[in-house]
Amino acid sequence: MASIHWPLIRTLVSSPLRTRIVDENRSYRGVDLLVASLIIADDIERRCTSRTVGVMLPTTGVTPAALLATWTLGKVAVPLNYLLKREELQYVIDDCETDTIVTVRPMLEFMGYTPRCKNIILLEDLPFKSVPTPRWPALNDDQDLAILLYTSGTSGKPKGVMLSHANITSNIRQIRTWIPFGREEVFLGCLPQFHSFGLTALTMLPLMCGCKVVYAPKFIPHRIVRLFREHRPTVFIAIPSMFNALLHVKDASADDFKSLRFAVSGGEPLPDVIIKSFKERFNVTIAEGYGLTETSPVSNWCRPDEYKPHSVGRPMPEMTQKIISIENGQELGPNQDGEVRMRGPNVMQGYFKLPDATSAAFDEHGFFRTGDIGRFDSDGHLFITGRLKEMLIIGGENVFPREIEEVINAHPSVKDCGVIGITDPMRGEQPLAFVELKEGETFNAQSILSLCRSKLAGYKVPAEIRHLEALPRNPTGKIMRRELKKMI
Repeated sequence: MASIHWPLIRTLVSSPLRTRIVDENRSYRGVDLLVASLIIADDIERRCTSRTVGVMLPTTGVTPAALLATWTLGKVAVPLNYLLKREELQYVIDDCETDTIVTVRPMLEFMGYTPRCKNIILLEDLPFKSVPTPRWPALNDDQDLAILLYTSGTSGKPKGVMLSHANITSNIRQIRTWIPFGREEVFLGCLPQFHSFGLTALTMLPLMCGCKVVYAPKFIPHRIVRLFREHRPTVFIAIPSMFNALLHVKDASADDFKSLRFAVSGGEPLPDVIIKSFKERFNVTIAEGYGLTETSPVSNWCRPDEYKPHSVGRPMPEMTQKIISIENGQELGPNQDGEVRMRGPNVMQGYFKLPDATSAAFDEHGFFRTGDIGRFDSDGHLFITGRLKEMLIIGGENVFPREIEEVINAHPSVKDCGVIGITDPMRGEQPLAFVELKEGETFNAQSILSLCRSKLAGYKVPAEIRHLEALPRNPTGKIMRRELKKMI
C-alpha cells in the first residue's frame, strides 16, 4: 500500500507541535495542517461529487492542506495553473471532469475572473476554528490515481499526466535514498505548487522528511535574499532564470548563502555564465537535476560530492536509463548523443483520456521516450544536450540550440537568449537568436555575432540576432520557443 497521505499523516502526527511550513502569512505546525485538511475535507465531501478536485492556490501552506484533504477522501487532486490563459485553464477544468475547485479570493482577484465550475470552495469561508469530523483516511492501492498534472501545453492542448500514489511515493523514496535529508534541513521554495518540481521536491519531500519549508508565493529576488538571511535554508531548488536574477541583487553577498548545503537547478539547462558567476560571487556550487512531469518528476540529480559541470547526475535508484540513436534506433554507448529513455516506478501511468498519446510515449520495451537528447559519460553521468523537437538540421548536420545559446549567454551584455530555426533554401535551416539584455546594456548585434564566429562552426552561427525587451516564458520560467517562432 503506497498511499501518499498515510506516511504524510504519520509524519505530521509524530511531531504535531513542530513548525513545518512558514509562508508570508503565518506558520503551520503539524497539528495545524492536519486540522485544516480535515475541515477542508468536510466541505469537499459535502459538495463534490466528481472523482477529481481542482486545487488552485498560491505557493503557501494551504496547498498541502488542500491536497491532503483531497487524498483523505480518496479523490484525485488536480493542481491548477492559474497563470494559464483563460481558455487554456477552462480546458483543463473541463478535461479533468471536476465539479469542485478549492481556492481563495485573492487568487480570483489576481486572475480577474472566476473559472466556470459547479463548486468554488473559498477557504476564507470555512470554519477553521471549529472541530472537524473525525474520519479514517481512504485506503488506496499503489496504482490508484493520485494526481493529474497538466503539461504546460508547449505544443497543442495541455495533456493530463496521470501520476499514481506509487509514482509519487516512489519518487520521494528515490530522492531520500539518493540524498538522506534529515529533519534539520530547511527548504526554501518559490516554485509554483501546480508544477511537478514544486509539488514533489518542495512540498511533498520536505513534509515527508519532517523538515521545515519556507514558501515565497512570488519570486522577487531581493525578497528571496531576505528570506535567506532570516531562515538560513540548507536546500534551495530553483530554475536557471531564478539563479540568474539573484545575481542581480546588488547587496547580496556570500554570507547570505553560506547556510546552503544543496543548491539545485532544474527545469532547463543551466548556462555556464550563471554557474561561474554564482561560484565566484557567492561561493555556491549549483548542481543540476533532471526530470519531467511524466517522471514525478526527479529522474537524475547530481550530488555535490559527484559534481561535474553540466551533468544532471546519475539515474535515481530503481531507474533504468538508456540513450537511443535518433538515426537508427539502436542503443548507444558512452559519449554518444541520442534520445534519453527511461523506465522506473516513478514513470507515469499515461496521459488522461489520451490512449494514442500514451502508447506513443513509450517504446516497445516499455521505456518512456523523453524527447530530450543527451549522453552518458563513462562514469554514468547524464548530460542533456537538447530537445528532439528543437533540433535544427543545417546542411545535414544536427545542431541543438543549447550549444549556440551557451556562447551568446557568455556575452557581457546578454541576460538570456533563445535560439530557433528558420527555413533556408540552401541549407534546410538556419539558426536565429533572440536576446534579452542586462539592465543598462545597449544592443550590439555585430558584437554578439563576432563572439559566435569565434566560438562556433560557421554553419552554427546565427543568421541574425534580434533584441527583445523580455523573452517569452512559461509559468516556470522556461523560454517558450514556440512563441519565438510565432514572431517570425
